[in-house]
Amino acid sequence: MASTSSSRNNGCAGRIKSSASTLYSDNQSLITEIRKAIITMKEVAVDLETDNQSQMVKELEDGVIQLLETSEDCMHFSSVIQLVGNGYQPREELTDFNKLFDDEVAKSKASSSAVPQNLPILRQFREAIWNVHHAGQPMPGEEQEDIVMTSTQCNLLNMTCPLSGKPVTELSDPVRSMNCKHIYEKKAIMHYIRSQNTLCPVAGCPKILQAENVVCDPLLLVEIEEMRSMSKQTAMPNVIEDFTEFDEDDN
Repeated sequence: MASTSSSRNNGCAGRIKSSASTLYSDNQSLITEIRKAIITMKEVAVDLETDNQSQMVKELEDGVIQLLETSEDCMHFSSVIQLVGNGYQPREELTDFNKLFDDEVAKSKASSSAVPQNLPILRQFREAIWNVHHAGQPMPGEEQEDIVMTSTQCNLLNMTCPLSGKPVTELSDPVRSMNCKHIYEKKAIMHYIRSQNTLCPVAGCPKILQAENVVCDPLLLVEIEEMRSMSKQTAMPNVIEDFTEFDEDDN
């Protein structure tokens, strides 16, 4: 009987883990779509600001803040889905999953310091609007040197893989730890974990790595592409061609 009970519990845990994986994937796809929507809203807002439609720009900014709040809720939910899916063990008494998820989401929010109004993506939205008419000038309340710092901010926690040394934007198969959010080349980090190294290789990070929690979530690819775009913009030189120097043969 004990063997039968154990087998039944393992089967139940497996089904819950599989369902959690599907739910997690769907939730991450929703987060990705929210991020894409915000990028589109920024482009529309820039066009509106160019036409001096300030009220409509303000309404779009309010919408972006609401979407970021929803995105943050979704990310807390994703973390809890993984936590429950990977760690749930059936017990004799029935599990109230609604209460379990509500309690874990509350814990996740309580331990988070993220505030939608302070996220880089909102700062980038406001900066894009400001630059329509005030390019090169600091935004109200900021110093001149803040322009360089904030214009290159992104949502990636580390810019290079600590194992391969490659920039995150050049990784062929990027993955991110769901525990500490650091990014690595998949082949390098999996070899690292298989070698019995469980501490995140980023200097000073105390988080323990688990292979099943190091994944390429859909949002990671979007953020890497954003970083590539930002890097191209900051790398573009201000080239001014000198048309006064022509070869005499061209005259």
